[in-house]
Amino acid sequence: MKFIGSQLAYYLSDRDFKRNSRILIRYLVFLGMVIFIYSILFHIIMVEVEGHYHSWVTGFYWTLTVMSTLGFGDITFQSDIGRVFSIVVLLSGIIMLLIVLPFAFIRHFYVPLLESQAKTRVPRQVPKGTKDHVLICSYDVIARDLIKRLKLENTLYYIIEPDLAIALENHDDGLPVIFGELDSQETFNLANIKNAKMLVVNRDDILNTKIILTVRNIAHTIPIVAIATDDESVHVQELSGANHVLPVKRWLGEQLANRVNSQHAKSQPIGQYEDLFIAELPILYTHLVSKTIKEAGLRQKFGVSIVAIWERGRLKPAHVNKKLSLDSVLVIIGNKDQLQSIDELFYDHNISPNPVLVIGGGKVGLAAIELLHKNDILVNLIDKDPEICEKARPICNKVFAGRASDYELLKKAGILEAPSVLLSTNDDTMNIYLASYCRQLNKELRIVSRITEARNIDIIHRAGANFVLSYATLGSEAVLSISKGQELTILGEGITLFIAQTPISLEGKSLAESGIGAKTGLSVIAIKENSQVVTLLSADTLLPPGAEIVMLGNTEMRNKFNEIYLEDV
Repeated sequence: MKFIGSQLAYYLSDRDFKRNSRILIRYLVFLGMVIFIYSILFHIIMVEVEGHYHSWVTGFYWTLTVMSTLGFGDITFQSDIGRVFSIVVLLSGIIMLLIVLPFAFIRHFYVPLLESQAKTRVPRQVPKGTKDHVLICSYDVIARDLIKRLKLENTLYYIIEPDLAIALENHDDGLPVIFGELDSQETFNLANIKNAKMLVVNRDDILNTKIILTVRNIAHTIPIVAIATDDESVHVQELSGANHVLPVKRWLGEQLANRVNSQHAKSQPIGQYEDLFIAELPILYTHLVSKTIKEAGLRQKFGVSIVAIWERGRLKPAHVNKKLSLDSVLVIIGNKDQLQSIDELFYDHNISPNPVLVIGGGKVGLAAIELLHKNDILVNLIDKDPEICEKARPICNKVFAGRASDYELLKKAGILEAPSVLLSTNDDTMNIYLASYCRQLNKELRIVSRITEARNIDIIHRAGANFVLSYATLGSEAVLSISKGQELTILGEGITLFIAQTPISLEGKSLAESGIGAKTGLSVIAIKENSQVVTLLSADTLLPPGAEIVMLGNTEMRNKFNEIYLEDV
């Protein structure tokens, strides 16, 4: 707790507090002048009209007594003019002392005092010596997800917030927040911007541009990552000085579009490690359905490894006796030639000629439709906004204006025959409802959906969605990839690729003996030793000392790995 002297010094230096204090002081001076004038008039009337003489202290005493309505006491006027004067003093006292003064005190002193006290609770600068920290300009959905990942990486971060109420709320929640204006160079100087690792600018497009220009004037080399809502603003923010501008909503639409079933079974690269590609391979309409991984024989035929399997939004380990279903999407790893060989094998299999159904044609939906149209995939769109329908009509097979909960409309749009449906409304509740509804109408349908709140991911998977991805996950993964100098890899909602050095307790053990998959749920996809990457793994594969283990999994799985194997490191 600060000393009274330092608190007072801060209040006196606060601009708003000083302005309000001057207003209150002016009123007190005006009130003192009124009391002084009334005291003089009291003497004049008492001497000239009443014929009584009183001291100046008595005049001051009488004026305060009457204005404060405490009573007349032992001093009263007997003449009419004296009593009229008393009424004037009484009424003005009620207004000036009992009404205006309390209001002025509260409005121009007490409330500003409380606000100034609140401001002292929120830091205005980072601790001295802070460096290699990430500065974030808004605590939005992307920031919330990014912060979780920065904590796992042990990266220091601070949120800059110009709204005092929000800053106080964040501070009380234990978040490292700095209070300051986003268009002020002083704010970023106090945040030690020159020694920061990165600045994440995630306000609206117009304010983002202003922030970027402000920062570039004082920090010429700091990496700036901006989140763009509209594609049109990407070049504006780049020209303003941003190193990376991320059109996350467009990316989200494209990522969702890449997950639909619409053409021949084909591997879809979703990430890269060294010279190897991580890809997804849906097996619907192929001869692999109902076979086990061992019977599929992809490793023996093509040299690729099945490292995990997506089933209704859940990433499961690839056991050799695992039976594949219509919903299975294989996560495979291999080089470019190996993936191309698999694509050629599946090219002759039958495909559904029916259009993909997209529900919701906002920024995300339109981005998905544009990519599907570019890949010569027919799309039917349902949206309740006539303007969006007209905008999407040139790139759609058919457009239906109305509510997607209407069965007749869904039937006309082709829900019963569509190979996939893409849910891109910005309402989680609606997406969950539509996922359940569409699953009931078409059991073999592949349902791809966007989501906003992480708590709804399990719910929408239970409702029937096969693949789910959120704006927050995509944005945070993109920012984190930039900070680590890596390529963006989107494996699925909450699923990430991470590398850990072989723990001392596992050195020399086989994968089966290590129990990594059984104890944590992680999928080991590769082992790197002396610049050599091994992806053809089996239960007998040994974990060499000093090697790197490349794994797939979510945050919870990663935490389990750290707790079990790294607690003694």
